Amino acid sequence: MTVSFDDPGGKNDRPPPVRFAFERQTWKEIAHLLANLPSSLVGFVYVVFTVSTGAGLSVTVIGLPWLVLGLSGARLLGRGERARARKLLGLRIDEPSRLVARGRGRGPGPGQSGGFFARLWTGLSDPVAWRTVLYEFIRLPWSVVTFSVTLVGLFVFWPVLPFVARGLTNVDRAMVRGLLSPSDELERRIAELESDRGVVVDTAAADLRRIERDLHDGAQARLVALAMGLGLAKEKLLEDPDAAAVMVDEAHGEVKLALQELRDLARGIHPAILTDRGLDAALSSIASRCTVPVKVTVDLAERPAAAIEGIAYFTASELLQNVSKHSAARTASVDVWRSQERLLIQVTDDGRGGATLDGGTGMSGLAERLGAVDGLFVLDSPVGGPTTVTAELPWRRRGTA
Repeated sequence: MTVSFDDPGGKNDRPPPVRFAFERQTWKEIAHLLANLPSSLVGFVYVVFTVSTGAGLSVTVIGLPWLVLGLSGARLLGRGERARARKLLGLRIDEPSRLVARGRGRGPGPGQSGGFFARLWTGLSDPVAWRTVLYEFIRLPWSVVTFSVTLVGLFVFWPVLPFVARGLTNVDRAMVRGLLSPSDELERRIAELESDRGVVVDTAAADLRRIERDLHDGAQARLVALAMGLGLAKEKLLEDPDAAAVMVDEAHGEVKLALQELRDLARGIHPAILTDRGLDAALSSIASRCTVPVKVTVDLAERPAAAIEGIAYFTASELLQNVSKHSAARTASVDVWRSQERLLIQVTDDGRGGATLDGGTGMSGLAERLGAVDGLFVLDSPVGGPTTVTAELPWRRRGTA
């Protein structure tokens, strides 16, 4: 009589029960495959309901916002699936970048007109959310297969189940990599560049309108008045030479004022001092015109590209104008330096603080302009001060595009 290890007395001649000896990772893969069905059911129902109702309501004012809200939820579903893949499949997938709305136009205030519609368009064109929607559509039939095969395998062909589970989860890994990974960064960058191009075009158009307005209301008006004054002086030259002399003297004053306005306008387009002597001299020049004492420190061994230099100048100029108009500061400072391949400008004042990007001081417009050239704009302005604005621009060597 055969004696089993589990029955020392020999009363039971049956062999010991078979024990599962799967590795820890195999059990994780099996758990992932079994959880696929309930998880995919939730995801499938959600995306079908969201997309269908959003499309059905698209003829109303709430249709597109509802769809954007649903796509935001799809992003959360994708985050959950990436977390599940990390925990059970050992698949490390980075989280996609945060969705940032970028304005497509400029209206009454700098960068303020496209707020709602820019966010709406950004949400509707979010590639991360749409890939998650596609993932949830594809995964339901696949999860039915994996759930069924795994469940049957646990009771029928469990000796080969580790190999089957590995093959099935490899398909899952490929789906997660292909649809839920942040491989859309190139597409996001293209979308950002398209949006930035719109900002650049809008900014250029606004600058042209400003120049046209300044010419029309300033120098042109003075030149018209000058021509009329000289015409009257010509008529009075023989009749009343003294009055004609007075009118010519007034016309001479108008010429001086017109020339000064044209110089100021030319300085606003691109100051000659910036071209000739660089940022240090140009920033010192605008600092001297500020209503508060400004300390300028420029630490640059060489000059950046002319376009970047111009953007840096006008950024600092507008920030110092804000200091003069809004800060009630006693002192301010401008620091410019280079960090690797980036140009940094920091403007600080000891004023009352409380500045915001949407406070009507042009901060949002500056942020858009910097973003259009791959720059950054950081505002730190607690109530009570101090206010520190840091602008970061790509360096680009002088003479390069």
